[in-house]
Order: sequence, then structure tokens, then C-alpha cells
Amino acid sequence: MAYQSGRHFLQIPGPTNVPDRVLRAMAAPTIDHRGPEFAALARHVLAGAGRLCGTARPVALYPSSGTGAWEAALVNTLSPGDRVLAFDTGHFATLWSQMARKLGLAVDIVPGDWRRGVQAGQVHGKLSTDPGHQIKAVTIVANETSTGCASQIPLIRAAMDSARHPALLIVDTISCLGSVEYRHDEWGVDVTIWCSQKGMMLPPGLGLNAVSEKAIAAASRARLPRSYWDWQPLLAAAGTGLFPYTPPTNLLFGLREALAMFDEEGLPAVFARHARHAEATRRAVRGWGLGIVCQQPADYSPTLTAVMVPDGHDADLVRQLILERYNMSLGAGLGRLAGRVFRIGHLGDLSDLSLAGALCGVEMGLARAGVPIARDGVSAALDYLGSAA
Repeated sequence: MAYQSGRHFLQIPGPTNVPDRVLRAMAAPTIDHRGPEFAALARHVLAGAGRLCGTARPVALYPSSGTGAWEAALVNTLSPGDRVLAFDTGHFATLWSQMARKLGLAVDIVPGDWRRGVQAGQVHGKLSTDPGHQIKAVTIVANETSTGCASQIPLIRAAMDSARHPALLIVDTISCLGSVEYRHDEWGVDVTIWCSQKGMMLPPGLGLNAVSEKAIAAASRARLPRSYWDWQPLLAAAGTGLFPYTPPTNLLFGLREALAMFDEEGLPAVFARHARHAEATRRAVRGWGLGIVCQQPADYSPTLTAVMVPDGHDADLVRQLILERYNMSLGAGLGRLAGRVFRIGHLGDLSDLSLAGALCGVEMGLARAGVPIARDGVSAALDYLGSAA
């Protein structure tokens, strides 16, 4: 590709833009990961990651992607043949279910149309028909990255309690943690899964699990093989700062800086900013006359919006044109949504002006691609951003 002036707009739903000050922090010289300086760093960032997740308990941090954190959650808590209740809410929920089957688990998957999150009534209904408590875990993707549909974890926890079912609640927050309020301990989640390259404003490479006392008890009985993914040595690192293997030292320098940025902005302000950007984006989509994949306002994602193109148009060709003409990357449609949808990420280190520029690029690209739209999307978003608190 020819040189394009200006910065690249990375508007996929992760990896997100890494702030300059985080990049500079990561450029520090590598230090001895067995020495006292590193131990202090590790204890600091592990405690900070726990606060971001809403837990007072130690967290396990792996040099891994979010997929590795998925596997850690399953192999530490379950045994071969255990039944897992899952919900087909999107591409990543499907991939997680496939992983569970490969690990030797029996997955009961509730079909879905990929246009809504998990409904608490579905959870209650399924668990109420399991009087023998054969289901050992309920897996929920809290924010489905392929569809822009979120699931309400407190309502799901309440449904499980109402059904008086002892299954573990395992939640994937990969594309929302750090961007929305989340309370692992208070909401009764047993394992929370997340990673570094989305709301935490870092490059890929850190996978994390927050675990409850109930999950630790389950780990003592679980018989799925685990070695690298074993929680116990990593949970011990929260107190000592010493990892059982070589840690991603410079990513932890970046994490320390990202946590400082959260503290400086204040988490309530971070969450409000994400909600504001999400609403502005949805107003732009409606202003263009296009459809949003997520059909229920209660399920709207605060971190991304999946946009449907009209029949007869290819979303991937629209994305290609926008990349080549306006130097902006948008998320592709995945799985059954391939070619029908593009996704706008609005999470991480993003300002009102950055979002406005991204939406301008989308509007110009749609028009240039010949997609029939009204040219009212950007103005609707700007009106909202200009008036929102």
C-alpha cells in the first residue's frame, strides 16, 4: 500500500490502540524477573488487575491470549465428561464451546440467533430441569465481540440462585472488562476471564482469571489435565511476586502504566465515556438508516457496534474501501455474519474527537461504496456528543 498521511484509525474491537505512555513504559529495559524490583512490580499490577475486576482475591495472570485464559478456566475447575451449559450468542461463544468439547467435556448448548445476549430466564429454565445437578458449569460470554450483544451477569447470577443450582458461573469479559463496571465478588462469579489487548489498553499477551473460593474448591477436585494452566502457582505469585516461569516483564510495565491511567481518569468516568461513545455510534448507525445486529437495547454492548449492510452489498468490500481510502480498520463479520456485517470498536483509549473522526470515515466510505444511506449519521452522533454530560 502507498503511504497514507496521518495516523491509522484502528477501530476494530481489539486489539485496541495502545496509548503512547503505555508504549513508552513498555520500552523500559528488561529487569531480573527473580529480583526484588520485579516482585514489587508484579504484586502491584496483580492487585490492580484484581481491583479492575472487582475482586479482593488473587488473580492468575498468564503469558497468553484470551483463548489461553478460556482453557485455564475450564481445566482448573472441571473433569472429563462433566456437563457444561453454554449459549450460542455469537462466534466466540461457539469457539469456547468447541474448546470445551475438545477437552472432553459434554456441552449442552442453547441455540441462539446471535442478536441478543443470554437471557436470565433461559438460564433458570435449563437449570430447573437439572434436579440431579449434572450441569457443573454455566459459561457466559458477557460481551459477544462478534455481535455487539451483552449479557446481564447480575441477572444471570440471580437466576442461578433462584434455581438453587450449584453450578459454577464462568464468565468471559474479554471485550468489556476495563470499559464497563464489573464486580466479580459481589455478583457471585466463580471464574472471570479477560485479557490485555482490549479495555486494558495493552498489546496482546496477558490472559487473566479471577477466581472465587468455590472455584478453588472445585480445582482441588478437577481431573482435567493441567500443567502450564494450573492456577495454584500463579495465585501464589500474587503474594510473592515470583512467577513459576518467565513472565512477560515488559507487558507488566505497560500494565502498571495502564492502571495509573485508570486511576487518573477514575473508573466511573471511564465507564461513562464508553457508554457515551456507544450511544453516539448507535445514533450514527440509525442516522445512516442501517441496522444494528443487537436487537434489544438492554443488551447493547458498550464497547462495539455490529452494523448490518443492506442485501446486495458486501460488508468486507466496504471495509476494504475504507481501509484503502481512509486508512481505517473496521472489524469483519465473523461466522454466520461474514460479509453481512462490519463492526465498529469504540473501546480503550478513545476520545470524542477520535470517535467523531472514525464515524466520518465510515459515513464517507459507505457512500463511496454505493451503500444506500442517509447522510445523517455523523451529525446525529455529533449532536449527541456535544450535548451529553
